Amino acid sequence: MAGNSQRRGRRLTSKASAPKGTGGKNKDSLAGRGRTLPADERPWHKGYSGTEKLPQRTAWKQDKERRAAAEEGRAPKIGQPGSKDTTWGRGGGRGVPVGRGASGGGRGGKPTGRSGPRVAPGRKSNPSKDSPELLVGRNPVLEALRANVPATALYTAQGIDMDDRINEIIRTAADRGIANLEISRAELDRMTGGVLHQGVGLQVPAFAYQPFEDMIAAALEQQAPLLVALDGVTDPRNLGAVIRSAAAFGAQGVFVPERRAAGITATAWRTSAGAAARVPVAQVTNLTRSLKACRDAGFMVVGLDADGDTDLYDLEAAVGPLVVVVGSEGRGLSRLVGETCDLTVSIPMISEVESLNASVAAAVTLAEVARRRSAEL
Repeated sequence: MAGNSQRRGRRLTSKASAPKGTGGKNKDSLAGRGRTLPADERPWHKGYSGTEKLPQRTAWKQDKERRAAAEEGRAPKIGQPGSKDTTWGRGGGRGVPVGRGASGGGRGGKPTGRSGPRVAPGRKSNPSKDSPELLVGRNPVLEALRANVPATALYTAQGIDMDDRINEIIRTAADRGIANLEISRAELDRMTGGVLHQGVGLQVPAFAYQPFEDMIAAALEQQAPLLVALDGVTDPRNLGAVIRSAAAFGAQGVFVPERRAAGITATAWRTSAGAAARVPVAQVTNLTRSLKACRDAGFMVVGLDADGDTDLYDLEAAVGPLVVVVGSEGRGLSRLVGETCDLTVSIPMISEVESLNASVAAAVTLAEVARRRSAEL
């Protein structure tokens, strides 16, 4: 139309869009995040062969593959931990992969100066089991303080609503000499990973386990040696209850596997009602091997099994050096542990109940052992 080129507000630049393929303003979102790690460099893969400490989940996967391979008569398809350097390099040193998008550095392959196992984008490394635990929630924190659970710091959110529980928490922490640190709610959210904390958190140090060999030696010094072993008990409340029963009926120690089993957490400590401070607890790498060591030291190893070949009330071995093995909540004793036991014991019941809770079964058994021993005195 004539005269349009002279109108006000006319377009002076081309109306054409950006060339296809440039990515436009979202170009940065299309940038690569680095190469995909091969299986032998992935800490969470059963084929991991890195030099860093083997994660608990990876070790469990490799053990599972070994068992499956043994049953099928083939070689296990797993890695060889420690055979491949997977540490971050420093300043382009050893262990830094070179090339575009290498996981040893940021964009352009520049080294980042970090150390430790490499983790692909989107993956989070597991916290160390030796790191402090943060117990959160008003009731759990109050119960832990009442049970004298060891603690190093109390965190309270700024502007927290004061009620009877908070007042008692602050007063009890002050009486025990525990530092009360007032922080922002946002900082407490960050520390707890978004878990509902109700404005309060209690930092609990990592539990100090007893060396297994020292536990055996100390037990053998007693007139009636008695130990308790847990096979795959994953509920920390059951672990705490077993420790409490062990203390009540004269056991000199409790030992548990390092993997696929509950450890001493604030929950276990609270359930034990402080007995975890009086009864030594050890973690062992291989439960079967540890039970064999007990047998070699002169202990009779007895496993609790609903289909056991000996009635608990007929257990003549209760008066001698004894190790009571309690199975997991669901499947009971594992096959190898059951085969390692000198005998299996069943608890007689008159109802249709299939089995007892692990901690209840342990308490019943330990009570019967204590009764028999007192009758021998």
